[in-house]
Amino acid sequence: MAKKTAGVKEINIVNRKAAFEYELLTFFEAGIMLTGTEVKSVRAGEANIKESFCFIKDNEVFIRDMHISVYKFGSYANHEPLRVRKLLLKKQEIKKMFRSVNEKGCTIVPFKMYESDRGYIKIQIAIGRGKKSFDKRQTIKNRENKRDLDRIKKQHGA
Repeated sequence: MAKKTAGVKEINIVNRKAAFEYELLTFFEAGIMLTGTEVKSVRAGEANIKESFCFIKDNEVFIRDMHISVYKFGSYANHEPLRVRKLLLKKQEIKKMFRSVNEKGCTIVPFKMYESDRGYIKIQIAIGRGKKSFDKRQTIKNRENKRDLDRIKKQHGA
């Protein structure tokens, strides 16, 4: 993760909806081709990946509907908030993704956006298989059970 310095907040944009809607199978780390004002907006925490999705076209991976707000101090060179952005991956990773996506019910889901140790904006994407409604109920049940256990531990530990 990014080094914490005084006055600078760490970028950590997570798509929690993805973990609920999909069974996440394989994770990949990808770079994103961004413009200068987009990088500044992401570092300010002005990005949203909840509604976004990834697709493969001509052996390249792109992300669509990722919203990066317009940089408030930008000029005429500001970016378009919902433009299609290219993801930077190795050829072997793209081939592996392509094989997985061709399976029934699998898709590429953006999961987390963060800043690397070297200062680059990275996105963690996952191959996901859509959950059925009973799987979602089981996820909710497990979450509630964990919450109850934590509550009991806190009461007896304090």
